[in-house]
Amino acid sequence: MEYSNPKIPEGINSSKEHPLKEFSLLLGGISLLIAALFFLLAAVADLIAPHIPFEIEQQAASQYTKIETDAPKPTAEAQQIQRYLQQLADDISAELALPAEMPVTVHYVEEETVNAFATLGGHIIIMRGLLEKIPDENVLTMVMAHEIAHIKHRDPIRGMGRAIIFGLAISTISMAIGNQIIDPFIGSSGMLTALHYGREQETEADEAALPVLYKRYGHLDGATELFRILNKESAKRGIEPLEFLSTHPESQHRIERIKNIATTEEWPIDGQRTPLPTTIEKL
Repeated sequence: MEYSNPKIPEGINSSKEHPLKEFSLLLGGISLLIAALFFLLAAVADLIAPHIPFEIEQQAASQYTKIETDAPKPTAEAQQIQRYLQQLADDISAELALPAEMPVTVHYVEEETVNAFATLGGHIIIMRGLLEKIPDENVLTMVMAHEIAHIKHRDPIRGMGRAIIFGLAISTISMAIGNQIIDPFIGSSGMLTALHYGREQETEADEAALPVLYKRYGHLDGATELFRILNKESAKRGIEPLEFLSTHPESQHRIERIKNIATTEEWPIDGQRTPLPTTIEKL
């Protein structure tokens, strides 16, 4: 019996697809897998974050106190404003039934930025630029109650958790960009950072603030005023929405929602406004 080596056809172990196409498909599949994994981790972080003890969040925010200690001593006028804002925050915290272990600390910052935000550890930052736009205490109460509601709902720690997860995801593509995203949340400047909240979180904070306004003044006059003021200011300057609005999107939709809630609850929309202290009115 004779044996012979068969001739193997050319290219039997080669793919008919172009190598670059195969590489692109492989890279795309890996990218989708990584994206799905980090979306899952972000969802888990969002679920776990509200259950982290508030004292742990306060410890994470302790760098803020160090920064504040190094800041220039505030003027007598700034100290008066600070005391008023803190007293207002304490009153609203009681009306929102904020637990005793979740104290709110207000920081008045003499900067022209039009913004206010709640951040880690129960800290609320109120900028001079925003106070200059606020006409009365009713509007300020809406702003303050909204931000304290974020603290009560644990939105800052949830926002930080998602941001870190997102930064880690970006790091798989670019370590430099990923670190730029993560560093502000774990570095000493992180406590000064305005965290961005989702549409649902903003809506919940609005809805939590409305009963406070009604309880304090017997009506909701001023609840929607801030959005109108800032939209008007943006239009006058011919610029994009001011910073406070940029982190609080869809202002017209929120105005309509507030009106609908007032109608449903039979809460008056119009009423007498309470003036601000003279120190703030002179800003």
